[in-house]
Amino acid sequence: MSKTSQKIVPHLWFDNEAKEAAEFYISLFPNSKITNEITLHDTPSGDAGIVAFELWGQEFMSISAGPYFKFNPSLSFAVNVNPNDVPNAKEFIHDLWNKLSEGGEVLMPLQKYPFNELYGWIKDKYGLSWQISLANRIGERRPPIMNSLLFVGDKCGKAEEAMNYYLSVFKDSERGHFARYEAGMEPDKEGTIMYSDFRLEDQWFIGMDSAHEHHFNFNEAVSFIVNCDTQEEIDYYWDKLSAVPQAEQCGWLKDQFGISWQIVPSNMNEIMSSCTPEQLDRVNKVVLKMKKLDIAEIERAYEGN
Repeated sequence: MSKTSQKIVPHLWFDNEAKEAAEFYISLFPNSKITNEITLHDTPSGDAGIVAFELWGQEFMSISAGPYFKFNPSLSFAVNVNPNDVPNAKEFIHDLWNKLSEGGEVLMPLQKYPFNELYGWIKDKYGLSWQISLANRIGERRPPIMNSLLFVGDKCGKAEEAMNYYLSVFKDSERGHFARYEAGMEPDKEGTIMYSDFRLEDQWFIGMDSAHEHHFNFNEAVSFIVNCDTQEEIDYYWDKLSAVPQAEQCGWLKDQFGISWQIVPSNMNEIMSSCTPEQLDRVNKVVLKMKKLDIAEIERAYEGN
């Protein structure tokens, strides 16, 4: 596996189903495939299987590392099915919905809503949430899969602040659509974010506030890998994003809004894929001792120095 081409890569944490889930997801979408698999030994979770895959041409990573984090709808994936790109788009949506429904749970039924001709929100059999919609033919183009952030509980009302902060951190970024709640839409507060979308590097994100009662919030089950070419880049994103010192471990951090990020060298997959078992063991042991990752130290471990 070569150096990753995507700057930001969604990362999914499973108990032990990462391979099974990846195979299921790639069966659902066009232009999808598993690109790499490795096993890390002697981690705090025991042996951890890592699976890299692509969905509709977009890179994802997943890991089987124990029952520590559970998916919830605060972080979901929005699937925009554009009739210009997908023949029989409505049939595709219904077929996708039916497959995701097996063993899953409907959060919002697949039907017509004031904001979309065909939309539904569903939790699949692994607990991961998907928002599926028919894209507007004449609207601004968006990728077929977007990362959706739902700000609830003590984070409700912070969607706009978070969006503006991320736009300031990631230099190649842009603001997209924007809609606020109006008066009379209680419990949602007038002026908070009903819907927004924005691009950070090569990934589009959705941000929404919801003041309804939800028994979940952001956690590490879904995180975002930021691939960095230099140590200076790692230092920059680490300093900008890390806001919870006790969450810092092995390149992982948590920001002020509760979102988890992994700040890693962009050739990390390449290193780990080309390792002999002895090299992989050395690299893994070095990384497990780190909070912020040190490229030079990782490379020394890889080379055996």
